[in-house]
Order: sequence, then structure tokens, then C-alpha cells
Amino acid sequence: MPHALLVSGSLGQGHDVMARACADSLEERGWTTSTVDAMALLGRRSGAAGEAVFRRLLDLPGVYDAFHFSALRPGARIALAADAAARSRLVPALRELVERQRPQLVVSVFATATSAVNALPGRGFRHFVFCTDVTPHRLWVQEGTDLFLVTSEVAACAVRRYRPEAAIAVLPAPLRAPFYRPPGRAEAREGAGVPADARCVLLMSGAWGLGPLARCAAALAEAGPHVLAVAGRNGELERRLRAAARREPRLHPYGYTDGVPGLMAAADLVVTSSGDTCSEARAIGRRLLLLDIVQGHGRDNLQHELELGHADVVSARPEEVVRGALAALGRPSPAPSPGATPDAWRAGFGAALERVGLG
Repeated sequence: MPHALLVSGSLGQGHDVMARACADSLEERGWTTSTVDAMALLGRRSGAAGEAVFRRLLDLPGVYDAFHFSALRPGARIALAADAAARSRLVPALRELVERQRPQLVVSVFATATSAVNALPGRGFRHFVFCTDVTPHRLWVQEGTDLFLVTSEVAACAVRRYRPEAAIAVLPAPLRAPFYRPPGRAEAREGAGVPADARCVLLMSGAWGLGPLARCAAALAEAGPHVLAVAGRNGELERRLRAAARREPRLHPYGYTDGVPGLMAAADLVVTSSGDTCSEARAIGRRLLLLDIVQGHGRDNLQHELELGHADVVSARPEEVVRGALAALGRPSPAPSPGATPDAWRAGFGAALERVGLG
């Protein structure tokens, strides 16, 4: 029975979602899989320090933009040095895993893992790199990768910037299984406590709950719509949302929840930051209002979402979110996207395996 090792990363939830999608598709084909967290492989102290630095960069306006566009994208010396430092810690841990598991395929869905996997000696496996960003930066694109999986032609061009001869497969973004079969609108609204005839907005910003979501949620609910506000794993944000909900009955707070497909089905509009949530909302057929709060790769992803249509953008200032949301609620929603069924992803992933002799 063939085996695959998937290397994810704990900065946000998107990497784990993509790893799970690959694992599901492989297991449907009779493979066994295991998934590891590259940040954990760095060691407890280094992994925690890396996440703390990344969060701090995002908290300082313009700092991560500068690092992303001036260092990560061109592959400046500072970025390559950081990658080399991480690689020195990852290679021994990955070597041990590979020697023990003997995989036929390794899939990196986290940039930090890419060069470390390619540096493993005596490789007896194929290596996929899977990135859903519209413009993968330099650390994603390393010599030795057998096939790059991306979700747009723009991303394929970004890969060829660094490796013009690279083998690339353009696939639809996979979704978590519940998004392929969401509840109906009436059922979802009953479950969320939203009246059938009310306007309803889903407000969320990734697993970290980035931005001033509590103030935006309260302002939106005060303006009239019911607001389903998801804090993700941000405990302080959840506390603030629940406090605001005690003053505003149209505000419905949530912490981390697996019920996002139902919340999207209940909503007329999804207000969120750029990321994999956008593909999920499009699959369910919901219009997007994008918060311009994710620096670096988030800027590129946001522009691509606008190009795809049925989306608008605002800053995260509460008054602008309210104005933008009320206007967007008056615009038509799209039909569910082609990604609303898993068939295209399964076919594309299967073709990718066949290209490297693993189909």
C-alpha cells in the first residue's frame, strides 16, 4: 500500500486544510497518509518563536509588506538566510520521518518545508509543493521539486519566475468536505437563530481573527443586519464578541467552530479577509466583502478575488465596513462556483499523480 507524508505548518489553518484535502484524495485511492507540522519539527522553542515573530510582523502596519515584497518575493539574502536556518533544523527531523515511514510521495503545503524536503539525501520519493497563494514567493519555489500544484494561471506564472522549466499543475482549490454539501438556507437560518426574512452577514477573518472584528460586528448589527461573527481561535476576540452580543441581540458570536458551512449558507454576504475562506464562500454561492488587513501575500490574493468578481473591498474601519456591507447586500449573489463539487479537484489531483508515475 503506497504511503504519503504531508508537511503542513501551524501558521493559520489554511495549510492544514490543504493537507487534509490531499490526504483525503490519496486515501480514496488506497494510500495511507500521515501529516506533520513543520513548526513543531523546528522544536518547541524555535517553533513558538517563529510564530510569535510572524504575528508581530502582521501587527505592525507595513512591516510584513516590506519583508514580503522586498525580501521573500525576490529571494533577498535575509529571506534565504532565514530559510537556511529553518532547513538546518528541519532536515534531521524529516530524514528520521522519511526513514521510518518510507513514503512514495511527500507533499509540502508550507513554504518553510520546501527546501528542507528537497535537501534530504538519497531521496526515494516524489515531492509535490502545493500553494494556494496567487503569487508564491521565492521560498516556495526550490530546485528538486517534482511538481508544483497551484490554483490559478497567475500562480503558475509566479512559479515560472523562479523556475521557467518547472512542472506545474493548475487545480481548483479543494474544500473541506462539509462545504460540498452545505445545509439549505432555511435550515441553516433556523440553526443560527436568524429570521427567514432578515438580512444576514457572516463576519470572520481566519483562525487568528485578525482585525477589529468585535467593533465591526457591533457596528454592523446596530445598522440592522443579523451578524454571525466568528472569532476562530482568538479567545480575546470571542470574549469581546460575547460582551457585545449582550447589548445587541442581532449579533450572534462564535468561537472556533466546524459549523462555518452552515453559517455561510445562512448568510447573504460573507465579510472576510483574503484566503481559503473565499473559495468556500464562492462554492456556496455567496458574495464577498473583503477586508484589506492581511499584508504581503494577502494583498495579492485580495486583488485576485476582486478579479474573479462578485466581491468588493473595504478597510477594516467599522464605519467603512458597515457602509460597504449595506451596499453589497443590495447586489446579486453569484451562482455556486465550479468548485462546489469535488470532481474537478479529484480529477486534477489524480492527473498530477499520473504525471510523476504514481497514478
